[in-house]
Amino acid sequence: QLRLVESGGALVQPGGSLKLSCTASGFTLEQLTIGWFRQAPGKEREAVSCMLSYDPIKYERDFARGRFRLSTDAAKNILFLELKELTPEDEGVYYCAADPVRPTHCLDAEYDFWGQGTQVTVVS
Repeated sequence: QLRLVESGGALVQPGGSLKLSCTASGFTLEQLTIGWFRQAPGKEREAVSCMLSYDPIKYERDFARGRFRLSTDAAKNILFLELKELTPEDEGVYYCAADPVRPTHCLDAEYDFWGQGTQVTVVS
């Protein structure tokens, strides 16, 4: 079974940066559609960015454009999310998600496999 484990979340000041990692096991990234999602306190989970592992086209939300970057290291089965220019509104638990059935949208309901999440805290 596919397993995903996130790491890299931390407490940062506004304007700071983080690089989150998600290690996959059970499947190689080239067999999966992958994505990053987040959930702020008191809010529903929302998509951040999704992509096919070998698809040059990346789908991302407006708030992520120019600030967040999804990338992979296929040889090591690692999915990354680089976060820049962080604001308090970016605070929340960030999750990686994947599915070998290859979802065609960046919708959390279409992903069957999830990591445990990693906390991103943004405070002055």
